[in-house]
Amino acid sequence: MTSTPTPAQRISPDIARSWLLVNASRPELFDAAIASQADAVVLDVEDSVAAADKLKARENVVDFFRRGGEAWVRINGFGTAWWEGDLDALAGFPGMHGVMLAMVETSEHVQKTAEKLQPHQKVVAMIETARAMMLLDRIAQSRGTFRIAFGLGDFRRDTGIDDDQMALAYTRSQLTIASRAAGLPGPIDGPAVGATGGKLANSADNTQKFGMRGKLCLTPEQCPIVNEVLSPSHDDIEWASSFLADFEAGCNQIRSASDTPKLARSRRLLDLALAFGIEVPGKD
Repeated sequence: MTSTPTPAQRISPDIARSWLLVNASRPELFDAAIASQADAVVLDVEDSVAAADKLKARENVVDFFRRGGEAWVRINGFGTAWWEGDLDALAGFPGMHGVMLAMVETSEHVQKTAEKLQPHQKVVAMIETARAMMLLDRIAQSRGTFRIAFGLGDFRRDTGIDDDQMALAYTRSQLTIASRAAGLPGPIDGPAVGATGGKLANSADNTQKFGMRGKLCLTPEQCPIVNEVLSPSHDDIEWASSFLADFEAGCNQIRSASDTPKLARSRRLLDLALAFGIEVPGKD
């Protein structure tokens, strides 16, 4: 473990952009993931781990927490042979920030999971099936749901929908709308499998266009690009700083109907920039 705070230790999970999934059957990857630019590290005992290796993967995560490690864990879905065992083994560790619950299909899945966790540990509900989408509002409004994530691969497998921006536009929009209506942070988009460079940046830009505020990553190298795209841009910060300076020079008086949303947006952009460690003009 490093004594220098990493993004995963200093970025609040409600605004975390890059969520790095790490195969828990490969503990040699853990320290590199923690030292990466990921805003949140998620040790995965679910989809990336074969059934025969799940118990060993769980033991690897337990050992990581016993050594004082801090991370999230993607656990197996409610009703599987491993769900209860995952929670029984992991819930007591203070270093476990929360769980990413696979294959959520009802609000009960979230509630039952939250009941087994300590109060400070959160549940990110993964939406991965058509049934989950039909019950999305109830899942989002469940008392146990902290944030929603899009299980893109399994959703496409379940529905037959192509991996295309327009084909998935309705789904992404609904995730954002349901999150907002329930008072949740912006949802976490699915990963861009194998994407790097410009292709990854385009995928993250698409994430942002649909109002989603985080994205699953599959390698540490994806995290810096996702963080950059999902952060306020230089132009955003310049506009927000200029608008606030002009507003304050006008004695903080609302001058038109457009000032109220502009004021909220400018403050949100600058607050995010500061939280992400981005330089803001006039701020120390």
